[in-house]
Amino acid sequence: MFNSLSLKVIIFGFIFTFFSSFGQSFFLGLFNSSIRETLSITHGQFGSIYASATLLSSFLLIWVGKKIDDINIFKFAFYVTLLLSFSCFFFSKISSIAFLFIAVFLMRFSGQGLMSHTATTTIARYFTKSRGKALSAGWFGLSSAEFILPVLTVYLLTITAWQNIWISISILTLIFLPLASFFLIKKLDFDTREETNINDFEKREIKQWKRIEVIKDYRFYIVCLNMLAMPWIATGVFVYQSFITEAKDWGSFVIAQSFMVYSILSVVTLLGSGFLIDKFTSRKLLIFMNIPLLFSTLVLFYFDNPITSFIFLGLIGISNGLANVLGSSTWAEIYGVKYIGSIKALTTALMVFSTAFGTALFGILIDNGFSIEQIALISLIYILGSLIALFLVRNRLNPEFI
Repeated sequence: MFNSLSLKVIIFGFIFTFFSSFGQSFFLGLFNSSIRETLSITHGQFGSIYASATLLSSFLLIWVGKKIDDINIFKFAFYVTLLLSFSCFFFSKISSIAFLFIAVFLMRFSGQGLMSHTATTTIARYFTKSRGKALSAGWFGLSSAEFILPVLTVYLLTITAWQNIWISISILTLIFLPLASFFLIKKLDFDTREETNINDFEKREIKQWKRIEVIKDYRFYIVCLNMLAMPWIATGVFVYQSFITEAKDWGSFVIAQSFMVYSILSVVTLLGSGFLIDKFTSRKLLIFMNIPLLFSTLVLFYFDNPITSFIFLGLIGISNGLANVLGSSTWAEIYGVKYIGSIKALTTALMVFSTAFGTALFGILIDNGFSIEQIALISLIYILGSLIALFLVRNRLNPEFI
């Protein structure tokens, strides 16, 4: 199905999405209690710092992410690797609120932002007819990390200081990622494309949108409303998983174990969605993306039994599997791939911004006495509103042809 170069691009995407997990909220949230204890801060204070640092990283990402269209991908990946390694080392040195802000900013910018941006932009630009399957295979890296890291990290926190974990991650990143990039994408450039049969596509060429044109298109904002639901809601859940555990009386290991169900269902959905996207297009599947997320808020609202933690995170995992692939392929389908780096820099920045919004909102609501059930209801209302808006424009998401 894939030639040797195609496989190298996919493996590169897999590795970079795996390592992006160190800047993802599900991983950083595992250190929430340790950091708050070290600095003697509340949930709301941690959330405000986390959100403001994330917000800053999203603004910077709009400019830095665009450079992937202009710089050789190997060099770009190397610079991102150096930044991630330094960020992990700096995170181990958190000793004050100022250091926490800088550390979270660096991790969100390098890990969640640039690592995932580098992986998905490379795959979306290289592949055409197999873009869905390739993106789903690449995102399997993050799903693997979500399966392995929570339980592993909870265990490591019982035998060593949390700072030592981050120093080890920094060393691993600095050694492994440059070597992987060298062997996988040293000779790759963005003029290289997947080999295709002319009979497989439309002979007409679609319009290649520039970023300035995209931000004037009303469809962009409606799709974004749906794309951003998963990041801000899931981030709130991941960052405040300790609050949810306490509120529901689930026990310290329940959510960590539930991440395995989350990861498995993410992977299953990833694998299935890749084939479905290549057959039906992302535009037609987009309407289904947040329906499992909608049901997850209902589960959180109505049920307290520890077993519902697995159902709750499992439903989020299904939406996450869809969102990871659709978040890259939809933009390529509607707006073309010539300027996909700058477009994805914007959408990735918005995604990072939404995680800042979710972190701040959850923190403020918690500090103001809102229950987790009330927060779930607010999330449900947002998802429902964005789904209705998307339903009304679902037949207008086709690309424009030249």
